[in-house]
Amino acid sequence: MNVKRTLLTFIIIASMMLVFFENPIHATGNALPVFSNATVKVGTSGADVKEMQGRLKHLGFYTGPVDGTFSWRSYWALRNFQYEFGMKVDGILGPKTKLKLWSATKNWRPGGTTTARPPATGGTTTSGATGATKSKTLPATNYGFSANDVKLMANAVYGESRGESYIGQVAVAAVILNRVKHSSFPNTISGVIFEPGAFTAVADGQIWLTPNETAKKAVQDAINGWDPANGAIYYFNPATATSKWIWGRPQIKTIGKHIFCK
Repeated sequence: MNVKRTLLTFIIIASMMLVFFENPIHATGNALPVFSNATVKVGTSGADVKEMQGRLKHLGFYTGPVDGTFSWRSYWALRNFQYEFGMKVDGILGPKTKLKLWSATKNWRPGGTTTARPPATGGTTTSGATGATKSKTLPATNYGFSANDVKLMANAVYGESRGESYIGQVAVAAVILNRVKHSSFPNTISGVIFEPGAFTAVADGQIWLTPNETAKKAVQDAINGWDPANGAIYYFNPATATSKWIWGRPQIKTIGKHIFCK
């Protein structure tokens, strides 16, 4: 009789452990996850998106509302997270990104109704997961910049950084936009780019080279909110910079051959 009771107890415990560990993203303390097996992309909504926003906000990557809608703001926050954590930068909330995000926010506590994992709901999946709420894909937008502004930025990015990685080119585009918003610089794209002494590409004429598709895409990504430069308003190449002033600026990070500064 004792043998049967022991065997039954073992089976029950083993079953409970199997249920608990079948998903690597399980509960820690009061942080009960809602991540499903869905692969979630921009333009969708659901519980997975809401948890993603909450965890990204906890880390400081996301500053928008935790509303479960995968907006462009959420997309760029996720891309910044992926970049900073050395992951593939695609703006997609897949299994690897979910696990990395969960691992980085183990002390996060959900708010509102995000307190338990609902059955297989989260967002759009490649296999059409049940319960996902799909919305229209959000189009790219120029946020008030004219076609000429966008073209001029692409020229500047190509002339200044065509030898850099894609992220490095987005960062240069972001610096231009950061200057437009900064009180110390002109408040137009053309004003920033053609400010005397601001960009080498203007001084040596490379601003008029025909930009490739990579430079154009980098500009669009920056306009849509991706800022790998983390708010920088200056950058320089340490191999060629001779100005003591630029070396004295507070440095934020290095991307490729450029150091980005405040």
